[in-house]
Amino acid sequence: MAEKNIMTRAGLLKTEEELEYLKVYKRKEISQKLKEARAQGDLSENAEYDAAMDEQRDVEARIEELEKLLKNVEVVDSDEVDTNTISIGCKVLVHFLEEHADIEMTIVGSTEASSRQMKISNESPVGKALMGKKIGDEVQVETPAGTMTYRVVEIQKAG
Repeated sequence: MAEKNIMTRAGLLKTEEELEYLKVYKRKEISQKLKEARAQGDLSENAEYDAAMDEQRDVEARIEELEKLLKNVEVVDSDEVDTNTISIGCKVLVHFLEEHADIEMTIVGSTEASSRQMKISNESPVGKALMGKKIGDEVQVETPAGTMTYRVVEIQKAG
């Protein structure tokens, strides 16, 4: 049995939009590039043709990856998120004790994780440590930089 890919509703919509874009628009764009490159004649030394073929391979691989991901998706509905304890779909405010700083992060499935957007995977060290915690709980996380201690300040449904 395939492993479930846990996603929020927003993550599912974003993934479906990307798949639609790749299938409908990107494929047409690449097809046009290939057509134009073929019209130039000799394909053996045609850089535009090689680039378009590489791009086509990448796009088809990404389409396959997204379709596989969506085939085994399990959506966490924000209506069902319990804000008493941290779970996937929660926006969490934690106080980072060592740095005396507050950090806001959203707990998501691994396929949605993005450190730039502070979307933390439930499978990451920090995500794992926070899962199931309540406001006021402290967690210690072992990282390459040493032990980090966080105190849960606030739990909300991710919007």
